[in-house]
Amino acid sequence: MVLRAQGLLGTEGRVGGVAGMLRRLGGVQLDTISVLARSHELVAYARLGPLGRTRVERAYWHARRPAAFEYWSHAACVLPIEEWPFYAFRRRAFQARGHRWHQSHPGVCEQVLARIRAEGPLTATELGGAKKGGPWWDWSDTKIAVEWLLDTGDVICARRVGWRRVYDLPERVLPDGLADVELSDAECLTRLAAVAARALGVVTHSDLSDYQRISYAGAHLRRAAEEGGGPRLTPAWAAESAGLVPVEIAARRGEKAVRAWADPAAVQPEGGTVRRGRHRTTLLSPFDSLVWDRKRTLRVFGFEHSLEAYVPAPKRVHGYYTMPLLAGGRLVGRVDPAREGRTLVARKLSIDKPSAVESMASALVEAASWVGCDSVRLEQVEPLALRPHLQAVLTAHGA
Repeated sequence: MVLRAQGLLGTEGRVGGVAGMLRRLGGVQLDTISVLARSHELVAYARLGPLGRTRVERAYWHARRPAAFEYWSHAACVLPIEEWPFYAFRRRAFQARGHRWHQSHPGVCEQVLARIRAEGPLTATELGGAKKGGPWWDWSDTKIAVEWLLDTGDVICARRVGWRRVYDLPERVLPDGLADVELSDAECLTRLAAVAARALGVVTHSDLSDYQRISYAGAHLRRAAEEGGGPRLTPAWAAESAGLVPVEIAARRGEKAVRAWADPAAVQPEGGTVRRGRHRTTLLSPFDSLVWDRKRTLRVFGFEHSLEAYVPAPKRVHGYYTMPLLAGGRLVGRVDPAREGRTLVARKLSIDKPSAVESMASALVEAASWVGCDSVRLEQVEPLALRPHLQAVLTAHGA
């Protein structure tokens, strides 16, 4: 159920290309790190295969009509443009809180907004510069202001140029009528619960909280409910309001059964039968929605996964940008990749069982070709005994 919902089993996940994938997942996490490619490209590659990277970028940010916007969901994410109204609860939460990481200055906000109104869409650089010259978080007053306006919905980002956000007014970007849609917090959370269930197939209470980080605005939602005399807007309430099907995840040895909810389409598929379909064999971004919740990844797949990019190199267990290997519906290995010219370098690679060697080789060769490499070089392989077999398979593939 999880793999089909995530577009990694069968052909349904490829329908509609990048835009269709984005709608099914509800959001794709963004991150600045680029090893083989940036994460939002890797998420599309994992599901759609080696389509051109410029095609992926065009689908997110350069479609003839805006198809997506950027906002805070699970983290900083690119989201389907039609979901804009359903993040009103978070925009209100920011307004109620009054700040994010930096304290914005009302006067600067007014100046920035006036310039965007008068001059059209602008980047932070065009507005006067993003940084003061210090660390990455040492933002200029202009950058603080425009990001706060993005948080509160006074501006929107639906396009990037050279990885720089382009800020514009929502009424100039959103499809006709969408900017005028007013939804309550309850309506927003009901919709986001349905999106999470559709994207994951089956969800627990913690899954619902984590997928779009609903608990992030928890204090605001509780206060709004108390002041308005409405319901307490919990993930469980949202699941029931969204019409999700109550289910129970069977207990494992030594554990209790877990209460959960399922997407109705996942438990009652069209036609009444579940078609098996072919499993995707691929490397996954560390920020892929299949694995971005570390506890859930361990619970569902029995696979421990964490990003070690910000861990000091001597303390890393698996590597800087470790990508899990998905094959046969299981997570069966991982690799920390790099690029040297036209060579994909597997700096550290581990395989959970000998039967996964062929899958690892296939995934490495396909990924190498996708990013313009024509060879693969192995460095550290665990267990070491599998290295000759893996190398032989890679050689047979011409890598």
